[in-house]
Amino acid sequence: MNDALKLGILGGLGPMASAYFYEMITAHTKAERDQDHIDILLSSRATTPDRTDFIMGKSDVSPLPVMIEDAKYLESCNVSAIVIPCNTAHYFIDEIRKSVSIPMPSIITETVNHVKRCKRKKAGIMATDGTISTNTYQMECDRLGIGWETPSEENQKILMELIYGCVKGGRKADAEKFYAVADELWQKGCDTVILGCTELSVINRALPRDSRYVDSLEVLAYTAIKLCSHTPTGFGEDFNY
Repeated sequence: MNDALKLGILGGLGPMASAYFYEMITAHTKAERDQDHIDILLSSRATTPDRTDFIMGKSDVSPLPVMIEDAKYLESCNVSAIVIPCNTAHYFIDEIRKSVSIPMPSIITETVNHVKRCKRKKAGIMATDGTISTNTYQMECDRLGIGWETPSEENQKILMELIYGCVKGGRKADAEKFYAVADELWQKGCDTVILGCTELSVINRALPRDSRYVDSLEVLAYTAIKLCSHTPTGFGEDFNY
């Protein structure tokens, strides 16, 4: 690798979302040849213990030691910054940041900042049980004066089945169920819906583009490209900053 800014991706959380994130960065970096792209090192340790299971008390095996080990490995490979394409992992980010000395932007902070820049007033939050229960998005919205709503218990179960039973399980997601969960949030007065799980980003990829949705993986990709001093391209009009 040369001395240009290099990006480390702490991935595998899950693997499909990590692969899509890598592809998204490549597709959205302005380049005319291979050498114009960002040098990237992707660590995709799929065996990392499940973040939601640990947070919800369904497992006593913490993913934190593995994520710290991977972050240190990426730093040892001379990357200039690390990103984690997983919203639920934000719960552990402060401890991971302490283990390295390079920038590590938060997917949740960047996403809610993007919502604020877009002048949205009330955000629906579609995310895992782990992310919802730790209030990470809710606290960021409160900090920036953005209203928020979360799905009903019934719709949250549907969402978890889409995330775990479909994307993580290697099966095609039912778009009607995805839209049904979102419809409840629109009915609660939300003017935007945050796709606060990177598996939902994978589902969203196959759907018609709708500017009302804020895709956290897209926001993190834009952030990563800018952080590496490259020029983002092909994002929506909301990304002009």
